[in-house]
Amino acid sequence: MSCSAEKQKADTEVESDSTVDTFKIEEPLPIPGAASFDEYLPILEGKKVGLVVNHTSLIGDVHLLDTLLAQGITVTKIYAPEHGFRGEADAGAHIESSVDSKTGVPIFSVYGSKRKPDAKDLENVDILVFDIQDVGARFYTYISTMHYMMEASAENNKKMLVLDRPNPNGDYIAGPIRAEGLSSFVGLDPIPLVHGLTVGELAQMINGEGWLAGNKSCDLTVIPVKNYDHNTKYSLPVAPSPNLPNDVSIRLYPSLCLFEATVMSIGRGTDFPFQVVGYPDSTYGDFEFTPVSMPGKSTHPKLENKKCFGVDLRNTSLDHQFTLKYIIDFYKKASNHTKYIDRSQVFNRLAGNTTLQQQLKDGLSEEEIVKSWEPELAEYRQMREQYLLYPDFE
Repeated sequence: MSCSAEKQKADTEVESDSTVDTFKIEEPLPIPGAASFDEYLPILEGKKVGLVVNHTSLIGDVHLLDTLLAQGITVTKIYAPEHGFRGEADAGAHIESSVDSKTGVPIFSVYGSKRKPDAKDLENVDILVFDIQDVGARFYTYISTMHYMMEASAENNKKMLVLDRPNPNGDYIAGPIRAEGLSSFVGLDPIPLVHGLTVGELAQMINGEGWLAGNKSCDLTVIPVKNYDHNTKYSLPVAPSPNLPNDVSIRLYPSLCLFEATVMSIGRGTDFPFQVVGYPDSTYGDFEFTPVSMPGKSTHPKLENKKCFGVDLRNTSLDHQFTLKYIIDFYKKASNHTKYIDRSQVFNRLAGNTTLQQQLKDGLSEEEIVKSWEPELAEYRQMREQYLLYPDFE
């Protein structure tokens, strides 16, 4: 909402296809935490502030950085996640530290060689503010950045303020829990593939469950969203990353991201990423598309300049929830099952376990696979209740 060699394996980005429907939202609209000035400006006054932000950190159409500076808040540093401060970099592209040309505030990359700031990187900062739009999937790396910034906060005695935002996939929970031994930047915490939390709720869970390094706890304050609950349909006002251009792609993202570790294309290098699946073989379907290089969105995408055949999912209902039917269906159609999943360890990191891959090979049905997740998901649901800030969907 939303990555490096590791993120190319699995994350998301953006484009725009105005032909696709968005959620029909009824009043009152959710109000992100960033718009609740009275609740957090007093916390920031007189402090040197470090912002963990990107292009989604908007209040209306004004960036949080510009808003805070106009309010007389001292912002000393920006910490930029995957896709950069302006959200224009490819998934997995190395992000350089720089200076914001508009304000002159230094930008420190937390997506590249260093994903967690140390004491030197936090000099001249009293408090960290996280305000980035998530999409509710474990492998979307903005929440991994939040985890590392919480660790940096705890290790260096800095306060952490999370300005909460709605989760466009926050109306359900699905998928396997990330297993021990498979922690990575596309799955730092032991949560389901679709975790059903806002970033504020997740931050409380990370803190409360002792998931930070050394079992530390950071000094955390969450500014909640107003007019929001977990049944709220929320259409993002800005694409969270270069290959998640619309509501349909965001709803399909949890289901299709597993294809990143297979030979199949999910539309990177087209105008409809994360809305199609295909391969250069007509066995896979009658919908045709050809990925091409799109610098800033998908530079040299998988199967570049090769005509792919598959399925067009652009008319998928916005009620769509995570499913294995696509990954199972294309596996069954594959002429060479041993090469279908061409990056085995990447697949395991995305899935969060080593069993899903074997279950596909063994020909288990979706119902059988989902049933195997239920015991751990039941424990997660019970634990999750402690950290909810909003009325739940259950």
